[in-house]
Amino acid sequence: MITREREQLTTSPDGGPPEDQPKWRQDFPIDWPQDHYVSRRDFTKFMVLTSLAFTAGQFWIVVQNYLRKRQGELPLQKIATVDEIPIGGTVTFAYPEAHDSCLLLRTGENTFTAFSQKCTHLSCAVVPQPDKGLFHCPCHEGSFDLATGEPIAGPPRRPLPKISVAVRSGAVYATGVELRTT
Repeated sequence: MITREREQLTTSPDGGPPEDQPKWRQDFPIDWPQDHYVSRRDFTKFMVLTSLAFTAGQFWIVVQNYLRKRQGELPLQKIATVDEIPIGGTVTFAYPEAHDSCLLLRTGENTFTAFSQKCTHLSCAVVPQPDKGLFHCPCHEGSFDLATGEPIAGPPRRPLPKISVAVRSGAVYATGVELRTT
C-alpha cells in the first residue's frame, strides 16, 4: 500500500476516492503540492532555453557592434552657412539620423558648438538659454552647461552628447558624435 503525506492527501469536493474522479480533475489538480510540482526535466529544459536566449542576445550585441565599427565614421552633413547664424543664435538640425535632433550654437565670431537636443534624463527636448549660459530641460527642471554640455542641476547625471563641427568654405558641418559618460 502506498502512503502519501498528509498535506498531499485531500478529499475531492464530492467526497469520493481519487480513482473515481473525472479525468479533468486529475489533469488539473487543485491540490497545492501537485499543482506546483515541476519535474527536473521541465526545470532543466527551462534553464537550457533561457540560457540559449541569453547567449543568442550576447552574440547579437557582438554582431551589431562589429557592424557598427565596420561602417566607420559618420557622414559629413552641412548644417548651415556661417552668415545664417548670428552670434548667440541657434539652429536645430538632425544628425546622424533623422530622429536625432541637435542644436548648433554660435558662441563667437568663429566659434560654434553643437549638442544633442535630448536630455540625458528622459529624452525631453532641451532649450538653449544663452543669456544664462545653459540648456534648460523644462520636463524636470534640469540644466546643462552651454559650453560643455555637463549637467548643472536637476535629475540628469550624464552630459549631453557633443556633436563635432567643422567650418569649411563658409559653412558649418557636423562631422561626428562624441558620447561622453562623465
